[in-house]
Amino acid sequence: MSPSSSTGCTAVLLAALAGLMLAWPASAQAPPPPPESATTASPPRTPGLSPELAQAAQDIRDGEYAAALAKIDAVLASDAKNPQARFLKGVVQTDQGQIDAAIATFQGLVEDYPELPEPYNNLAVIWAKQGQYEKARRALELALASRPDYAVAHENLGDVYTRLASIEYDRAAALDKANRSAQMKLALVRELFTVPPSSTAAPASVPVPAPKGKK
Repeated sequence: MSPSSSTGCTAVLLAALAGLMLAWPASAQAPPPPPESATTASPPRTPGLSPELAQAAQDIRDGEYAAALAKIDAVLASDAKNPQARFLKGVVQTDQGQIDAAIATFQGLVEDYPELPEPYNNLAVIWAKQGQYEKARRALELALASRPDYAVAHENLGDVYTRLASIEYDRAAALDKANRSAQMKLALVRELFTVPPSSTAAPASVPVPAPKGKK
């Protein structure tokens, strides 16, 4: 999955305006560490944004979060439901470590615009980083139900399934130490965690609701 341009958090938490891999100690019984290759939406470089939001997206890429937030809030002051401004605000909150606020922002978006896949994807990435893989899986499935060709969500979902598989193989091996099959499968899954993220960034996208009357 593809990183964004700010920090590792953006890289991992933003490919939906933009999703999961790290070596996991063999003795670990708790959920494995968050995947590093998870891709979330990143600030859009594509047409369709107002000049103010396009500049806010550029500010995010430059790490100028205060400037970006001022522009985003100015748009929201006159258009409180604007999905692009709200999405960008969630991106800023994620980058700045305001995870609870980012979750609330993206959840509000999926409630108001359930047809948009990007907020589901970014929620999934946050939950995967927290080890909440079942919640991440459900969010990604909803994203793909809305947009089956969403490649970023497909890759993120594959990583989530890999994490879930590793947890179950680890439990099986712990319960039955003679179970060589589970041990071998666990070793194979852990090899996947060492695969680095793609060097090619996924195309950035920005949520664009369908015209009124269409879904």
